[in-house]
Amino acid sequence: MNKPNCSSHQCQCPHCLQEENHPDKDLHRQFNLLLSHLNEQNRRWVAAFQSRWIGWGGIRLVQIITGISRKTIYRGLEELDDGLKARLFGRVRRPGAGRRLKLTVDQLKRLEQLLSEGATAHGWQNNLWTAKRVIKVIHRHLGVTLGIKTVRRMLHQELGWSFQKPALQLRDRDDEEINRWKTEKFPDITQQALDRHAHLTFIDESGFMLAPTLRRTYAPRGHPPVVDVSDPHARISVIGAITLSPRYRRVQLTFQMLPDNDNFHGESVAEFLSVLSGEVQGPNTIIWDSVRIHLAEPVQNYLSTTDHIVTETFPPNAPNLNPVDSVWSYIKYARLPNYTPYDLFELRRRLTTEFRRLQRQPNLLLSFISRTGLNPAGLYLGRTTGVPETRDGTCLNKSYGTAVSGV
Repeated sequence: MNKPNCSSHQCQCPHCLQEENHPDKDLHRQFNLLLSHLNEQNRRWVAAFQSRWIGWGGIRLVQIITGISRKTIYRGLEELDDGLKARLFGRVRRPGAGRRLKLTVDQLKRLEQLLSEGATAHGWQNNLWTAKRVIKVIHRHLGVTLGIKTVRRMLHQELGWSFQKPALQLRDRDDEEINRWKTEKFPDITQQALDRHAHLTFIDESGFMLAPTLRRTYAPRGHPPVVDVSDPHARISVIGAITLSPRYRRVQLTFQMLPDNDNFHGESVAEFLSVLSGEVQGPNTIIWDSVRIHLAEPVQNYLSTTDHIVTETFPPNAPNLNPVDSVWSYIKYARLPNYTPYDLFELRRRLTTEFRRLQRQPNLLLSFISRTGLNPAGLYLGRTTGVPETRDGTCLNKSYGTAVSGV
C-alpha cells in the first residue's frame, strides 16, 4: 500500500495566492490536507469526484487546487464510471511507477539563476542552452538527475523559458549614450518639431534577397523541408520612411525600391527625399543613421536647396531605435519567411503588395514605434489614428517602374 503524503499541497488558485483572507482559502487547505492523508489511488478518486461535482471547469480547478495532473483526474473519472471494478484494494501502484520527483521551489530558483549566467559561465565555449546541457547543470549543482522530456517540460512550464533567437549586438555599443539619447536628445528633437509644426520621419534601408529568411515549419520527422532558390545573391534594395503627422496624429509609410541588384548611394537617397517632400507637405524632421549615403554630397546638396527639412541622427549601433527596422523584420520574418519567388520580378510584385498592405494598418505602424521605446513628446502618438494623410492616388516612379507609396 502507498503511504500518505507527509505534507499537503499548496493551492495555486488566485484566492489562495493573495494576502487577503478569502473563504476559499480554508476550504482548499482542508481539501489538500484530506488528500495528504490518502494514498495515491484514493487521492485520484476523490479529485475526480470533486471535479465532477463542480461541473464545467471542474477538472482545471481541481488541478490548480491539488496539483494533480489532468491526466490523473481523467483516469479517476474513468475508474469511477467503471465502478472501480478493475481496481484491487490490496494494490495501488507498481513499485517505482509514477511521475518522478520534480525540483523544489528553491531548487527551481537556483536553477534559473544558474541558467541566467549563460552557458559560457559553466564551461561551454558558446552561449547555447540545450536540454542536455541543462541536465548536466542540474546534476552538477543540485545533485538531481532528470530526463530530457522532464527538463524541457520544466523549462517551459515551471520557469517560463522558451526557444529564443539571439539578437546580434555590436560589442562597442554604448548603452549609456543610447539611453541618454532616448531620454534627453529625442524629446528635444520632437519638441522642436512640434514648435515648427513639422512632421517627424524615420528613414532606413534594407535588402530583400531571393534566398528567404528561414523559419521553422512542421514536416515529417527525419525529412526536413528543402527550399529551392533560383539565385541566392539576387536582391532588391528598399528604402522606407515612417512619418508622423503633428496636426492629425496620423502615421504613414513611404517606400521605394531600386532596380534589380542595385545598392543605395547618395543620388538615390536624394531622389527619395525629393519624392518624400512631394508627398509629405510642410516642414519635416528626418531621423536616420549616420551612414555614408546619408552624408553623401548629393544628399547635402539637396538639403541645402530646401529649408523645410531638418535632419537628426540616431546614436551609433542602435538599430532598435528605428521603427522602420521593425518593418523589415515584420515582412521578412512574419509575412514572407520561407518564401522563394522564381525571380526578382515576382519578388518585387510581392513586396509591393506587402508594403501596400502595411500602409493600410496604421495601428501596426504605431506599434513599431512603441516597440522602440520612444515617445515623441507624448503628442504624436495620440488617440486619433486613421488612414495616412495623403494626396489622392499613388505616385509612380517611372524611372524605376516601381510604386512609391502615397502618403
